Amino acid sequence: MIFKRKVYDKLLEWKKSYSGRYACLLEGARRVGKSTIAEEFAKNEYDSYIVVNFANITDEMLDVFKDIAKLDVFFLRLQAESGISLKERKSVIIFDEIQLQPKVRQAIKFLVKDGRYDYIETGSLISIKKNVQGIVIPSEEHRISVYPMDYEEFMWAIGKDSNPIRDIYKANVAIGSSTNRSLMRDFRLYMAVGGMPQAVEAYVQKENFEYIDNVKRKILDLYFEDLKKIDPTGRLSNIYKAIPSQLALKKKHFVVSSATGKKQTSKDEDRFFELLDSKTVLCCYHVANPESALAQTKDLDRFKLYASDTGLFISLMFDDSKQANEIYAKLLSDKLDANLGYLYENVAAQIITASDKELYYHTWLKENSSHHFEIDFLLSKGHKIIPLEIKSSATRNHESIEKFATKYSKKIYKEYLFSQKDVAHVGQLQLKPLYMLPFLLEQL
Repeated sequence: MIFKRKVYDKLLEWKKSYSGRYACLLEGARRVGKSTIAEEFAKNEYDSYIVVNFANITDEMLDVFKDIAKLDVFFLRLQAESGISLKERKSVIIFDEIQLQPKVRQAIKFLVKDGRYDYIETGSLISIKKNVQGIVIPSEEHRISVYPMDYEEFMWAIGKDSNPIRDIYKANVAIGSSTNRSLMRDFRLYMAVGGMPQAVEAYVQKENFEYIDNVKRKILDLYFEDLKKIDPTGRLSNIYKAIPSQLALKKKHFVVSSATGKKQTSKDEDRFFELLDSKTVLCCYHVANPESALAQTKDLDRFKLYASDTGLFISLMFDDSKQANEIYAKLLSDKLDANLGYLYENVAAQIITASDKELYYHTWLKENSSHHFEIDFLLSKGHKIIPLEIKSSATRNHESIEKFATKYSKKIYKEYLFSQKDVAHVGQLQLKPLYMLPFLLEQL
């Protein structure tokens, strides 16, 4: 099933502005739809195309790449082996799972310089050491990140129009409890299914949640296989598995030693960056001084981790589908236990990341106390900052964001609390339902 994806427009921009000078590298986690998007784009926008899938390649096709330094011979053999004719400046070659053939990736420099055809690379684990060892990474790559389907893409997939929500957001008025409840039901459905195309397809085809959960578990199995290949000790897998429990404990930052069950070592830092390269997690860095540009005072040693997809996050939380089914039922009926509110925090992180924005948060010590205030996420607009607080339901308690707004009043652009409640405001604090978060991000 082919879904409408926003990355298609980014590919159009690449083809229009960069394709003669850069190959396009679609980078993202496994199963986010990179290969499908690349082939659909090639089919629609070029006269012909060849897909070389390095994860499923014949010996004969692999042999073709031994002549890649002799471009005339290489192109002749590639066309003969694939049975597809290429047209100069009207054809594209897709190198699927390019990370499996580092030498081919290195040759992108010469293929682009040759100029006869366009090139699209797709890959996951692109920056892992073993996938770049001994090669010169080409500078002739235009990188585009591919994320799980965002909320608007999910709405398109299930046949709903997202523009009314965009208009409601712009109107900035309460829409009434009945309409808000209906829109929040759709949003909670997105949280439950997630944005992995296979899971969304299963939902569209009217499969039950036990089936959908099994689809997601198969994706998680692939992730664990990849992580075990990167780190056979299992410590990397344990870090990934610990994401739900550490969020549940409301720790001020992720504690690697708690995740691995062992004393942190220097190698754990390398493992952490390899986990980031897998794109299976989202890293939210602590900002020491929100008065400056956020990236300038982020603490690389102090961070929170979220799952890249909230649908996968739910499956990751529980050992089997039966346990997860209880959560799906509670989530969809809005009877989720208050202590599972961090699911809403995870989906907010996913939405912010899908808008190509970095994740930042801030904590500070309460006066005469050992406890801390915390701002869940910080955004920026020009030289101003936007604090976001995420709540699953109740909105009465917002002391942290009020204290933050007072402390950094000269730096605040606007302040928001996102929950399941209708549009409202308390002084300068804007209260919005979570389904409006993507449309706030559009305006920044």
